[in-house]
Amino acid sequence: MFFNSVSEIPGIASKTGTSVFVVPKNEKVEIKGAIILQPEEKRAITIEQVRGVIARLGVKQFSDIYVLIRPADMMNEESSNALLKSLEEPKDKVHFVLVTDSPSRLLPTILSRSAVFILKQDYDLKTLSEDDEKIRVLAKKLISAKPGDLVSISEEIAKKKDGVRNYALRVIGVAIEILQKSYLITGKEIFLKKLPKFLEVYENINKNGHIKLQIVAGLC
Repeated sequence: MFFNSVSEIPGIASKTGTSVFVVPKNEKVEIKGAIILQPEEKRAITIEQVRGVIARLGVKQFSDIYVLIRPADMMNEESSNALLKSLEEPKDKVHFVLVTDSPSRLLPTILSRSAVFILKQDYDLKTLSEDDEKIRVLAKKLISAKPGDLVSISEEIAKKKDGVRNYALRVIGVAIEILQKSYLITGKEIFLKKLPKFLEVYENINKNGHIKLQIVAGLC
């Protein structure tokens, strides 16, 4: 499911026990009064941190309490498994809010127990006309491409003589739209796992990154 603004996250989270929000790294996410779980010195969210939060939630809650975990993909295997035990036996009024730009790095068992929400972004897709079917074809090629195919596809995109950067962004943007819609319709995690790479490639190309290099290295 998709949402339009990070300001919607508290309201959405209030209706779920565990939710995963897929947002870019630079988006600021705040929930007033939330318990914050984030990496400390070890640059990872450790099992000790998770256990400490779970201990705080041991008493009966009489009002809604939120645990904001960001970036959730920085939990190591031990801390992820420790959290999973709490997700399997959810407590009333406790809401776990996991924020990440790399949902594929979360344990599949955590994703399966969570409501997943993706920040919808505008990739200028409204300008795509029926005459631009080649863009759609290239987007589909990128989605299904094997690593060895990416060089030839990136070269095909870079052949555009005028406005090659905007052209590349439109191809990546259409690929993102296809992945978003495919995940929404099918619920298959394979589309969700591909999405972060395409989002990162789009952002890097938009920042004047080398087009062919970003496509080949970013989607490999």
